[in-house]
Amino acid sequence: MAALLTVTEAQARVLAAATVLPSELVPLARAAGRVTSSPALARVDLPPFASSAMDGFAVRAADTPGTLAVVDEAAAGSPSQRTLAAGEAIAISTGGVVPDGADAVVPIENVVQSGNSVAAEEVGAGAHVRPRAGDVGTGDPVIAAGVRLGPAQLGALAAAGVAEVECTRRPRVAVLATGTELVTPGTPLRPGQVYEANALMLTAALASVGADVEELPPAADDEASHRAALERGLAADVLVTSGGVSVGPHDLVRRVEAELGVEEVFWQVAMRPGKPVAFGVRGPTLVFGLPGNPVSSLVGCEVFVKPAVRALQGLADPLPVFESGRLASPIRRNPARDDFVRAVVSAGPVLMPLAGQESHMIVHAAAANALVHVERGEGEVSAGADVRWLPLG
Repeated sequence: MAALLTVTEAQARVLAAATVLPSELVPLARAAGRVTSSPALARVDLPPFASSAMDGFAVRAADTPGTLAVVDEAAAGSPSQRTLAAGEAIAISTGGVVPDGADAVVPIENVVQSGNSVAAEEVGAGAHVRPRAGDVGTGDPVIAAGVRLGPAQLGALAAAGVAEVECTRRPRVAVLATGTELVTPGTPLRPGQVYEANALMLTAALASVGADVEELPPAADDEASHRAALERGLAADVLVTSGGVSVGPHDLVRRVEAELGVEEVFWQVAMRPGKPVAFGVRGPTLVFGLPGNPVSSLVGCEVFVKPAVRALQGLADPLPVFESGRLASPIRRNPARDDFVRAVVSAGPVLMPLAGQESHMIVHAAAANALVHVERGEGEVSAGADVRWLPLG
């Protein structure tokens, strides 16, 4: 029997199959959360003129210290039309245009006003002046390619005069839960039935990383239902199924997918929970088969599916970003598989593993806000040891 792929090996195969999607122009007002496909360039100098960094008086530095006649004022949006002469000052507000002839600003707290004159303390040339293009120049990059646009990036683009930005298309993801036993929450349960939770969980997880997600109706455990649902899902950029990927008589997903032309890249990874995860491709479509146990499905999504969705958008580093912390209580290692242990993180950061690590215990998992990665090996990871962990939620 061949050795199972490691998590790292499986992730590499997923990313090798993920080709960046085509780009499109997106109005800046609708670009939050999108990923840039090319550098976004400034349309103007920023600031577009030399401006004051303080409320005060625009002066010639050579005239300070000294008493200066106040001859005009410059407010933000209302520049002075005068050229400053020797011995003069112009009152100026923060953001106002520094008038011609001035090369410094004396803060208002560093002057003594008397009628139409001010006694100004000494300042050097350039003091409290924001030079034109000091932030960015026309045609210079504001945001590089492969950056997800958040509030700060959107603000920078707007300030630099960018009205629309070139972004990769959102990945279209279809999520399909399988199992005759699945019913919608709120419906009375009949004997043998359970409420379907995985598709909703996966939909929320993948939408959070920029996917446009369609949640398909659950597929019953018969070939006709599987075939119709899977064929529909394969029209997306990514198809994610939950359940039906093991070896039981009702585990139909992998066999029906093969009949529909899906080429399986791997099945089973040396990890817990989530060992029976499957990954394949049909043309450009990425196909993930996650286990039906809810926690296994969640971990598989974090470790494999989310990175694929990020890679399709062109993010430079699509893999999960693990942080460092200390373990609050010991964890026994698994000699054959890497463990992803649900935990609660507190200040330090300190990671407290939760009771109830079985892969079906989704309510126990809901209390977790971290996954601790425990590499395979002998013995245990002791309390206080350094560990890598992945934030959840």
